[in-house]
Amino acid sequence: MTERIIAFGILLIMLGTPAGVILTATSQYLSSFVFYYPLTMSGIWVAGGLFFWWKWERHWKWGPGTEPPVLNGDPLISILIPCHNESDNILDTLDAAIGQRYQNIEIIVIDDGSTDQTGALCEHYATLNTKIRVIHLAHNQGKAMALRMGALAARSEYLVCIDGDAMLEPDACQYMVAPLIQQETVGAVTGNPRIRTRSTLIGRIQVGEFSSIIGLIKRTQRIYGRLFSVSGVVAAFRRSALHDVGYWSLDMITEDIDITWKLQLGRWSVFYEPRALCWILMPETLRGLWKQRLRWARGGAEVFLKNLPILFSWKHHRMWLLMLEYALSTFWAFSLALLAALWLWGQVFGLPSQLSVAELLPPSYTGLILAFVCLFQFGISTLIDRRYEPGLTHSLYWIVWYPFVYWLISLTTTICSFPSVMLRLRRQRARWTSPDRGIKEQP
Repeated sequence: MTERIIAFGILLIMLGTPAGVILTATSQYLSSFVFYYPLTMSGIWVAGGLFFWWKWERHWKWGPGTEPPVLNGDPLISILIPCHNESDNILDTLDAAIGQRYQNIEIIVIDDGSTDQTGALCEHYATLNTKIRVIHLAHNQGKAMALRMGALAARSEYLVCIDGDAMLEPDACQYMVAPLIQQETVGAVTGNPRIRTRSTLIGRIQVGEFSSIIGLIKRTQRIYGRLFSVSGVVAAFRRSALHDVGYWSLDMITEDIDITWKLQLGRWSVFYEPRALCWILMPETLRGLWKQRLRWARGGAEVFLKNLPILFSWKHHRMWLLMLEYALSTFWAFSLALLAALWLWGQVFGLPSQLSVAELLPPSYTGLILAFVCLFQFGISTLIDRRYEPGLTHSLYWIVWYPFVYWLISLTTTICSFPSVMLRLRRQRARWTSPDRGIKEQP
């Protein structure tokens, strides 16, 4: 109840503070924030990505013939594949999993109440390879429950969790598990998802997004010691760390964000390993992209509101920067929405000078600044990430569409998700839905 009261207070501040600023001063203050916030974040992401590269990545060998890290003691690795209605993709996923160069592995497929041929295909595959086990759940229980069941059935301390449409690179497991073995305080390692759906403009834009934005964000967050989220499609966990924090929550929309925060609040470290490549499918329609990003936004809002009390605890002060980053991004979305509403109202009905917004779009020179910073960010991210995906530079043309699409979706999903999550009186079990997987087109 306390969290919900605090949440309502934050919403009132978000809605009231911009109006108060405009009334007491001018709308230019808010307009400046709306313009400078994305600009500032781009600069922070570029600086963090370069620092990560300078400190670690530039020393790493990468390319044909490069040997992955040696895992001392040759430990067993359990690959968990929770899935629901993945008959179109599960065989590719199993082929890639069984193709790991590190051979001391077991593969556990958790078929969570699929109504298609997923279970039968997995059972047939298991008869061909003794490393594969299949667990069938009678009803759709959700990904978090499927992961729990897989973790309980696993025989290893080290769990590599991937989605039913993901294709691991041959050395991905070794790269993710190595930090877990080398440092006892590491509870999770997130991999580097790469897009293999590129048949539409939306698919090609996401290729740039995952390298120029998501990759840089994870590198930057790793620099200041806390990640907002592991990648739900490819991540490795220490089972004892999961047990320590109570495993995945069953009532959270995005189990990956929630488990990341639970681990870090439990004093476990979370690493980012860009060499752990995994090829994934992403939506290639506007409807599919909207549904996916709305779910992500709701999941982020849930975790933010759930963990609001840590703002008052010095014990968790290292998480404050993540809280601030999320709060500012949410405030930016509501600020831009308010400016847009005031501008539109002023155009139709007129407003007092204190409330009027002269123009919604920034002047031409500020647009040029944003374009330059955007291209600079894309250039830096391409230089860093092209070693993992040599054809990445071919997607540079499509990346120029990214800022409009990303910020527009971020704005609308935040506005739609944040109030709905706060007003929801009780959380329910998060269950599977079949997403838009796009058209498979491997690079």
